[in-house]
Amino acid sequence: MRRRFSPGVIAIIAIVAVLAVAITVGLFALLDRPSTDEGCRVTAAGGTLDLEIEQAQVAAAIAGVAHRRKLPERAVVIAYATGIQESKLYNLPFGDRDSVGVFQQRPSQGWGTPEQLLDPVYTAGRFFAGLVKVKGYQKIPLHEAAQEVQRSADGSLYAQHEENAKILAAAFTGRAPGALHCWFPLEGGETPVPAPAPAKATKELARTLGAGTTLKAASRRQGWLIASWSLAHAQRYGLRRIGYDGRSWTAEGGEEQGWTADPGASRGAVRIS
Repeated sequence: MRRRFSPGVIAIIAIVAVLAVAITVGLFALLDRPSTDEGCRVTAAGGTLDLEIEQAQVAAAIAGVAHRRKLPERAVVIAYATGIQESKLYNLPFGDRDSVGVFQQRPSQGWGTPEQLLDPVYTAGRFFAGLVKVKGYQKIPLHEAAQEVQRSADGSLYAQHEENAKILAAAFTGRAPGALHCWFPLEGGETPVPAPAPAKATKELARTLGAGTTLKAASRRQGWLIASWSLAHAQRYGLRRIGYDGRSWTAEGGEEQGWTADPGASRGAVRIS
């Protein structure tokens, strides 16, 4: 017996389908959006990606935790591909059932409390703790490694984000110097920039990269990781200037300027103010 639906039910189904498509398209456009008065841009060998500042902060936190755990760049790539699929690298306070955070981990499955999972540093640590237990995770296909950690409904979806994840990893791990640029309005707007708070920024940096971490870099790559982290968090901590490795970034430069030559910026330590 064929089941017939009333015109009203059919209309509701059509509306829901249209909304689902619209939401999906909107989410997948977030990594390739038009320029706005604030945002970040990553330019590396693999291409260019535009991000919201929140996405850049999440990406910087993930790279920082990986650095603290002495993990290879491949681990960061896997984490980024997973985060892009699960949340578009947003720290979501909602999700399927009780899922929350960047990786949409579930408190009911033992990942942690909702408050903990909304901390990108904590949730990245939990993701990496699971990833390092995956045998051969550096060599097996990305989506297989990610699925071993996440146990999602369709793990094959992680694979489609691998190239974007590689671009992000090159920038936020410090392998590609000066690959990240961020801009935001200094006056007016809905979210005024706070007074410079470099001490608070340094404290959060140490929480991410590990106790005892300072702006002094042990290597050039670590220096650019710190510089990228600082830039991603410049708006949050009111930073106006970041200098490292013969280059500097200033908040006054806006979207077009980026990193510029600065002979006074040394390679020994990242300068923030």
